[in-house]
Amino acid sequence: MSVAIEFSTIPEMFEAIAAKYAHSERPMLMHKVDKQYRNISYSEYRRNVELFALGLASLGIGKHDKIAIISENRPEWIVADMAIAGLGAIDVPIYPTLTPKQIEFIFNDAEVKLVIVSNSSQLSKVAKVQPDVKTLQRSIIMNEKGEADGKTVLSFSHVYEFGKEFEKAHPNFFRESISTIKPGDLLTIIYTSGTTGNPKGVMLTHDNFVSNIKAAASVIPFSDKDTLLSFLPLCHSFERMAGYYTAMSCGATVAYAESVETVRDNLVEVHPTIVITVPRLFERIHSRMIKQVDNSSPVRQKIFHWAVGVGKEYAKARKLGSVSPMLKWQHSLAAKLVFSKLSQRTGGKMRFFASGGAALPRELGEFFEAVGIIIIEGYGLTETSPVLTANRLDDYKFGTVGKPLPGVEIKIAGDGEILAKGPNIMKGYFNNPQATEEAIDKDGWFHTGDIGMFDSQGHLMITDRKKHLFVSSGGKNIAPQPIENLFLQSKYIDQFVLIGDGRMFLSALIVPEFEILKDYARNVGISFSDDSELVLSSEIRKLYDSEIQTLQKDLPNFERVRRFELLPQALTVENGEITPTLKVKRKVVEQKFSSLIEKMYENVT
Repeated sequence: MSVAIEFSTIPEMFEAIAAKYAHSERPMLMHKVDKQYRNISYSEYRRNVELFALGLASLGIGKHDKIAIISENRPEWIVADMAIAGLGAIDVPIYPTLTPKQIEFIFNDAEVKLVIVSNSSQLSKVAKVQPDVKTLQRSIIMNEKGEADGKTVLSFSHVYEFGKEFEKAHPNFFRESISTIKPGDLLTIIYTSGTTGNPKGVMLTHDNFVSNIKAAASVIPFSDKDTLLSFLPLCHSFERMAGYYTAMSCGATVAYAESVETVRDNLVEVHPTIVITVPRLFERIHSRMIKQVDNSSPVRQKIFHWAVGVGKEYAKARKLGSVSPMLKWQHSLAAKLVFSKLSQRTGGKMRFFASGGAALPRELGEFFEAVGIIIIEGYGLTETSPVLTANRLDDYKFGTVGKPLPGVEIKIAGDGEILAKGPNIMKGYFNNPQATEEAIDKDGWFHTGDIGMFDSQGHLMITDRKKHLFVSSGGKNIAPQPIENLFLQSKYIDQFVLIGDGRMFLSALIVPEFEILKDYARNVGISFSDDSELVLSSEIRKLYDSEIQTLQKDLPNFERVRRFELLPQALTVENGEITPTLKVKRKVVEQKFSSLIEKMYENVT
């Protein structure tokens, strides 16, 4: 299905969709209040956005001003975003996990005039950097617990009240402001989290996003009958474009998860039909599922594995257009005994998951397809607004990221790098013309930094990041990502970082799946007092060595892991080891664990 209304800018889309569904019984948003989901109608949201925009205007915010948002996903985030857009101002979304030092860099680089924060914790970060950010005038806080002083720190309700007063003298201000916004105007500056160095501010226009919204909606069927559960950060371009703008433009309802940790419970409460997510969610669900199966009776284990086998056969036969009566009957039985229970865990109404942000291991996609859960994987970058390619519900292939969206051109350079061109390509990097010239060549092709190829059916396959390719000391080129995905199939492995650039052989840093590992240790009689002691156990090391050897048996020698170390705790965003989109910061990890890595290369023979 395509979008429900016509539009050329984001505020124009907002006005048109709010008018179309002004009297709809279906809510536009759902969020938790006092442990219950509360509905927000299109008309209520429309009014909140207008009042907030007018309140900002009364504070002197206008076209081209930069306004930062530091908040978890919640209705106020999109009220603020749409109000800023409606004034022709430019929002600068910031991950709530960033440190004061990182926030200070972004504020100064973008010349932020005002910041909107979710709570006192974020406000305290801003207070620390305020003296060093000359352009910053005020803060607005969403939570109202006494932090607002009514002058330099305002509450959301303060701004609404200012808006009501401003409206008395300027009743048509907001609509008139929206009418002056052009498709080529700058909508947002999104600072890429990056794995090294300072982040770069990606400048995206209204047209960049609008073209991507319309292209995505034309190939991935969102509709006004859908409900999305949102938990990926709204400051990330994938959730913002797909789970917010595209959902809104199609009239879908968006429900906010309380947090990443509560997604499992919220799925059952909300009964979503679509979830925008990253592969990490599927790895977690799969690990829990396998753990439960392993702890069940031999009969239940046998039924589960039989059902998955039937599911895989059925999926293959369905794609070929020929499902035998016997296979149909078996699949119906498998659905009744196993798949229906799994469906209930995702709310019972799931049509599909849309996955992006990182590569989805082929095996995971095939497993979930077998149990009746379809995952549609796409590919893109912040610089491309963000989607370049996507699998379709009627044309998907695991191990690929699908075919280009309408209007997007993709070609493979001589060195294998994926190049892209289209109306969704960024305007450039803010205050960084050199980086812009390096990213977009004179012919308008954006250099993604990813290595890939098209298969015979036109599906794009991502091999690895160009800068992440390892070159062994023996001169072999090695793409780490497929190897890492291979090892992440193990139920005993939570995180896996391959080491080996410029080295004689590959090694790995492994974070165990501790829940499953502890159960194993107890069952075989291994005593331990904490996780640190557990990973030092010689018997545990033997278990991981066995897992590694089994999983890599089909790899060529130069791609096999010869040594490894187990880490006693997970790599986290808070510790700066992974990005907010859960990608490993290789250089950070290699520096932090340098002594452990060097230990793996001692006494090499």
